[in-house]
Amino acid sequence: MEFKKVTKVAWEYLLLTFGVFLYAFAWNAFMIPQGLSGGGLTGITTIIQYATNGLIPMSVSYLVINAALIFVGAFILGPVFGFKTLYCIGMSSLFLWLLPRIGWVVNLSDIEDNLINALIGGTIAAFGIYLVFTKGGSTGGTDILALVLSKFHDTSPGKVFMYSDFIIVGSILFLPGHGLSDVVYGYIFTIAFSKMLDVFLTGSTNSVQILIFTRMYNEVGDALINQDRGVTALNSIGWYTKQENKVLVVVARKSQMNQITKTVKEIDPKAFISVGAVLGVYGERFEEIKTRPKKRPKAKKESEMLSKNGERSAL
Repeated sequence: MEFKKVTKVAWEYLLLTFGVFLYAFAWNAFMIPQGLSGGGLTGITTIIQYATNGLIPMSVSYLVINAALIFVGAFILGPVFGFKTLYCIGMSSLFLWLLPRIGWVVNLSDIEDNLINALIGGTIAAFGIYLVFTKGGSTGGTDILALVLSKFHDTSPGKVFMYSDFIIVGSILFLPGHGLSDVVYGYIFTIAFSKMLDVFLTGSTNSVQILIFTRMYNEVGDALINQDRGVTALNSIGWYTKQENKVLVVVARKSQMNQITKTVKEIDPKAFISVGAVLGVYGERFEEIKTRPKKRPKAKKESEMLSKNGERSAL
C-alpha cells in the first residue's frame, strides 16, 4: 500500500511538472520570440522583460511577484495555498529561466503568421494548465488576486480575470516597437487559452453542479467545507433499498471539479458522483445578479399621494 501511495504521489507531481513545462514552453516557443504578450501574471512578466530589454527576465519577476501575492494572500485569507501551488510556481520560474537558453525551443516556430503562433501557443498553454488543475495545482498569479478581491468586493473571479487581462495585454502599446497588432494577437492568445482550457476541463461550461451520493456524507461534507467549498445536503431515499440517506450538492467552477471529485473518492471509493453543466451561477464568488430591485417612492411622495387621495375622496 505504501508503494502504491508513493507511486500515485510521484505520478501526480510528474504530471504537474509536465503541465508547467508545457505552459512555459508555449510562451518561450510561440510568444516571446515573436515579441508577443498575453494575459495573466505571465503576460505582466513578458512586458517587464520587453520594457527592460531583458535586464529583468520574466523568470525573476514571475517568482518575485508571485511570492508577494502569496504573502499578501496568506495574510488576508489565511494559509489557503497548498504545497502543490508553491511547487508549480517554483517549477514555472525554473522552466521560464531554463527554456530561453535552449536554442531549439526559441527557434522552433518558423511560422511568420503571428495569428497562428498565438493560437498554437494558447492551445498548448491551456493543455498544460489543464494538467495542473486536474492534479490540484495552481500557478498562482491573478488567481490569488481574484481571491483577495472577492473577499472585500462583491465581484466574481471571472470579472477580475477579464479586466486584468484586458489591461495587461493593452499595456504593450506603451512599449517602443509595439503596435496595435501586438495587442490583437495578445487578445487572441488569451481567448484561445481560455476557450481551450474550458474544452479540456468541462466542455464549454464555466461552472458545474456536482451531486455526490455516498453513505459517508458526514466525512465528505466536512472535508469539502474544510477546502472552503459550499455544500448542501438534501434528504433522499434509495428506492431499491428504501433507506434514507443524504445527497450532497456542490456548485463549483470548472477548475475546482477535479479536486472535489478526487477528495470524494479518497474518502469513499464507492461514492457515485454526477457532474452537470450549468448555464449560470449567481451569488457570492460567482456572477452578480444583473437585475436591480425596484426603488420605493420616498416617504414624502407617499404622504403627498395619500393627502391628495384624501382630498379627492372628501370632494
